[in-house]
Amino acid sequence: MVRLQESVVGVDGVVARMRALGAAWPEGDGVGVFNGVYLAVTEELDRRIDAGEFPDRRGASTLDVRFAERYLTVAERGPVPACWRPLFQFRRHPDVRPLQFALAGINAHVGHDLALAVVDACRVLGCEPEDLETGFEHVGEVLVALEERIREELMPGPDLLQVADPLTHLLGSWSLERAREAGWSAARALWALRGLPELAEEFAARLDAVVGLASRMLLTPLGRWDPCSPYGP
Repeated sequence: MVRLQESVVGVDGVVARMRALGAAWPEGDGVGVFNGVYLAVTEELDRRIDAGEFPDRRGASTLDVRFAERYLTVAERGPVPACWRPLFQFRRHPDVRPLQFALAGINAHVGHDLALAVVDACRVLGCEPEDLETGFEHVGEVLVALEERIREELMPGPDLLQVADPLTHLLGSWSLERAREAGWSAARALWALRGLPELAEEFAARLDAVVGLASRMLLTPLGRWDPCSPYGP
């Protein structure tokens, strides 16, 4: 598993780093598509934390930052674990849709990183996963709402049925809610295994590989865009 950072950066620092990454990547870059989505999620969480919507503000902020740090470490300097590898490999593939990039990133981050971030946060705060469950659920609510908006904004229109049909079929096989539930179960399992480091390492590696397989399927190329469509080639 990734070694814990020595200090916890604030949410504002996380937002600044995401903005810097987004500015450095060309338009249409697959990782950049996810980065834009995640930036919106983080800004919304920051707003809700500042508004007092989280009873445990410190716990929510710590979980949010530890969660983001998992992605930022990969995006800024690597190494790239199995769960993120498909998105980084296919980030410029012309036959993969922006919606696929966004959801593959969400799958990697929620399916793998969130479990490890819960464990990281528990170690920093000296608490149990159950103490962070309310914050975890609030984060999940924001993710679900944004996933619905992402699907609406990035899904091809009804005039592109030859594209939308296979895309709808592919994305219908994945659920953020199921990924989030699996992430919570994985976090509890990793916490329970903390006294058995070799077994915990093996469990985390298997989780990484399984989530990476799902991301790879989400990024299945679906053919060229219609150059006359508003979605472009």
